Amino acid sequence: MINILFAAQPDQFPIYEKHLAHFLKKKNISASLSMELPPKIVDYIVYAPNSVITNLSPYTRCKAVLNLWAGVEKIVGNETLTQPLCRMVDSGLQQGMTEWVVGHTLRYHLGMDRHIINPNKIWENDPPPLAKDRSISILGLGVLGTACAKSLSQLGFKVNGWSKSPKEIPNVATYHGNSKLKTVLNSAEILILLLPDTPNTQSIINIKTLSYLPVGSVLINPGRGSLINDDALISALTAGHVSAACLDVFRTEPLPPNHPYWLMPNVTVTPHIASNTRAATAAEVIVENIVRGQKGLPFLYQVDRKAGY
Repeated sequence: MINILFAAQPDQFPIYEKHLAHFLKKKNISASLSMELPPKIVDYIVYAPNSVITNLSPYTRCKAVLNLWAGVEKIVGNETLTQPLCRMVDSGLQQGMTEWVVGHTLRYHLGMDRHIINPNKIWENDPPPLAKDRSISILGLGVLGTACAKSLSQLGFKVNGWSKSPKEIPNVATYHGNSKLKTVLNSAEILILLLPDTPNTQSIINIKTLSYLPVGSVLINPGRGSLINDDALISALTAGHVSAACLDVFRTEPLPPNHPYWLMPNVTVTPHIASNTRAATAAEVIVENIVRGQKGLPFLYQVDRKAGY
């Protein structure tokens, strides 16, 4: 019998329980899944960083902590975490992020806002450029960034991608390292941020890097709120150097009612909905990692503690 502790918000347990039970049965795994288990008998922890459990040191038998979120910045620095940590990467998360990013990219590419919000009934029938004439840059080429880059390139956009280490993606021009960041930003008519939250990426969008963008560029951030220096972006938006921004993540969430973003007509605020973990697809990934743990195989999506993701 394998003992699995569900260490997330209580209202999530009934949702995940049925899906986890389904995939455990499918893999012929006999398991006890509960929100209350003695630490010394726990084999795996299904974990959300907003869990009430913060001290992981009593879980001496635990083979892995299986994160329910894509982001691990709220747990990776936990000094009591000695077990392998796996971040969540699942098909639902990828599909949701791709749909949100492609949707908002097309919105700005096609200039849809000027027709959707047109109180003066202005008749402008100038056609938008074709995708092949629009240059898009994506910072962050992990699983989510790569999925978005592939989808946008398939639509015909000129896609440039930037990451810490070299990546190869069909029909996407890829760059890596600090020396190439300016090159990627220089061509970004639409800039999409999908970097993880690490000491090296915090405020990567600042006065200096914003100045590299073409005048009138658009910024879309479904990645992490910490990637942006808010004061710098507000200044760039006010000056018109950046024409618009669609922001889904923020340093403080919910975004405070008095934050300037709420009042800026060229800023769209969405409430951290670009992509959420779906229980049905997440449960399959969790169970696959439990199978791997039982067989002594490498875990999927294991976090590099030094890199922070």
